[in-house]
Amino acid sequence: MEYEDAVLWYRERSKQASEKFEIAINEKLNEICSDPALYRNAEKYFREALLKKYPFSIVYVIDEIQKIIVITSIFHNSRNPKKKY
Repeated sequence: MEYEDAVLWYRERSKQASEKFEIAINEKLNEICSDPALYRNAEKYFREALLKKYPFSIVYVIDEIQKIIVITSIFHNSRNPKKKY
């Protein structure tokens, strides 16, 4: 939901801004998929990958049993951090 809201917010300002935001998210997701352990454990089992040019973090967990990565949040960093995990 927050991802969709962010895309719409950037799109209202400019189509190019929206596209660049989506590219940044996709690049970070590709990094996570390539090396899930690259990013630190921020809270218990949750890992957090910060975007460089945007005030967002991708929060995820690694399910070792099922061998999958679960994205739990694309989180705007100005929000209450207690709602991140």
